[in-house]
Amino acid sequence: MTLNEYKKLCETIDYHMDRYYNLDDPEITDEEYDKLMLQVKAAEKEHPEWITDQSPTQKIGGTVKREAGVKVEHRVPMLSIEDVFTEEEVEAWVAKVQDLHPDAVFSVEQKIDGLSMTLRYQRNEATGKMDLFLAETRGDGQVGEDVTANARVIPDVPASLDLPYEYLELRGEVYMSHEDFFRFNEAQEEAGKKPAANPRNLAAGTLRQLDSRITKQRGLRMFIFNVQDGPAELMESHSRAMELLAGAGVPVIYHKMAQSAEEIIAAIDEIGLMRGQLVYDIDGAVVKIDQISYRGDFTTSAKYSSGHIAYKYPPEEKEVVMEEIEVTVGRTGKLGFIGHVADASTGRPVRLCGTNVSRVTLHNQDYIDQMEIGIGGVYLLKKSGDIIPKLCGLVKKPSMVYEAPKVCPICNHELTREEDTADIRCVNPSCPAQLTRTLSYYTGRTCMDIAGLGETLIDALVKAGYLKEFADIYRLKDVRDRLVADGIIGKDKNTDKVLAAIEKSKENSPVRLLTGLGIRNVGASTAKVLLKHYHSITELAKATPQDLVEIPDVGETTAADLYSFFHNEENLRQLQELKDLGLLLEMPKEDAVNQPLAGLTIVVTGTLPTLGRSEAKELIERYGGKCTGSVSKKTNYLVAGEAAGSKLDKANALNIPVIDEATLLEMVGE
Repeated sequence: MTLNEYKKLCETIDYHMDRYYNLDDPEITDEEYDKLMLQVKAAEKEHPEWITDQSPTQKIGGTVKREAGVKVEHRVPMLSIEDVFTEEEVEAWVAKVQDLHPDAVFSVEQKIDGLSMTLRYQRNEATGKMDLFLAETRGDGQVGEDVTANARVIPDVPASLDLPYEYLELRGEVYMSHEDFFRFNEAQEEAGKKPAANPRNLAAGTLRQLDSRITKQRGLRMFIFNVQDGPAELMESHSRAMELLAGAGVPVIYHKMAQSAEEIIAAIDEIGLMRGQLVYDIDGAVVKIDQISYRGDFTTSAKYSSGHIAYKYPPEEKEVVMEEIEVTVGRTGKLGFIGHVADASTGRPVRLCGTNVSRVTLHNQDYIDQMEIGIGGVYLLKKSGDIIPKLCGLVKKPSMVYEAPKVCPICNHELTREEDTADIRCVNPSCPAQLTRTLSYYTGRTCMDIAGLGETLIDALVKAGYLKEFADIYRLKDVRDRLVADGIIGKDKNTDKVLAAIEKSKENSPVRLLTGLGIRNVGASTAKVLLKHYHSITELAKATPQDLVEIPDVGETTAADLYSFFHNEENLRQLQELKDLGLLLEMPKEDAVNQPLAGLTIVVTGTLPTLGRSEAKELIERYGGKCTGSVSKKTNYLVAGEAAGSKLDKANALNIPVIDEATLLEMVGE
């Protein structure tokens, strides 16, 4: 691996760290992330001179989130645990420990897949007990966030401890049970909202809530797994400390003592067999030196706790039978396929990584053909990283491979398969399945951003006959009294609020309107490029495919999609309706004098006081600047907010001017 390839790999890992730790929205599985980390470690072993304090192996992925509370500097760093993946690695580590300390014994514990939190207790002279006074998240390992109010509503967190100590600091894992996770997702689906991806993400977001009532309602739990600081009797033997805490009513992690590598492996296997029966997710087993004083002899890096390793279990695989194949129709008319599966041995939903799985995405007809998917077929199912279940092998062929229907399952319109793709679509613009999703996309934040008009409400308005096309959204004000009487939006106040948001959206840039029309392959960035070139949607509608491909970043497929959309009489009619209703189709003329950021490349990082990330980007581009996502030598300014992170460090290293939001607004005269 070259240095350049190593740096690119580090950037990729940093991106996925941010998705996992800070956004609670990972894009790859734990297994895929672990493979990337192994590549970095291998490169650093060969080239130790490449390692810096910003290398992924040297830092913890989280940052402090502004919305969760004030920053807290940890008294004892909250570090990660180094992962191992084979029994041989476990045995080698144990041998290293016992070579130096032959009397070392070990605690083998469940590795809960949750969010780390530390609790600080101090003596209350009036009661003689120890009261909880601070709870903090891990953050970057050195600085976390105060979540005391939320910790107090977690039933496993004692408000006080009947222990005879002056000060005590405990670390544990906050998690969500499967039952509470499924309950939350059922409520989300009933409300037409996006379900959570997995219990870990939901637990992390819940602990960072500003409203502790929401935290209490969602039902977080916690296990203590370490004494960070305390009296001598708790800082000698880890297992003894856990026993004392358990006796005081503190929920402590499941742990089993072992004296040899063989006993440790047996305990790891025993914990692994528990995965299907536990009410919470685990993704490994932690092995700790029980004698706390020995741990400092086995440091690996500033990122990892001394005297610990975490054995990560390989992804589980189980045999499932395909019972049903469900066809869905998306916003653009594209068909999706969902397989309903059951455990081949029990006929019930299959248990993988501690959760029930009964549905799996089948992607498209080519995938179905390749995997030989059909009713009655038996397949291997893997749920890698506890996130996305997928088929990974054929066990028994079905009597017949499934074939997609010839007509739309919603409107019975004839389906078409696009040339050179696996996509099958319903091209009926009036298809009810598409209408709700199409209008919801139009009103969404990246498009017309009509607050209060979400998918659930749009679906109700569609079913009640109020909405049949885009223009109908702007005609709702004409039937305001009927809407109030029907109670679809709500009473007078809420109805008027939504109607006002609809009217305000007429002032939006044509870029938002073009994005909202839902033309295939035309997202916000492409819409922006197109309207920089053509200046109005009306002018764009007259362009030929040959004209369009001359524009940077517009390929033949996008050009064909645009031409097809604007040469459909129904689409042109709807566009004219929107124009007649007062929406903006023409970009404002750019005044060269009012382009103070022209020629400047600006990066935005951290949480700004008043501007969201997309708003800041829109502002910069409106005044002629270019807003990019990464800092480089070509960057002219970095706009830094709270918890700016590694981009701020890089800007300082490159001597790039760092400004705040107020300075940016001053530069553009706002």
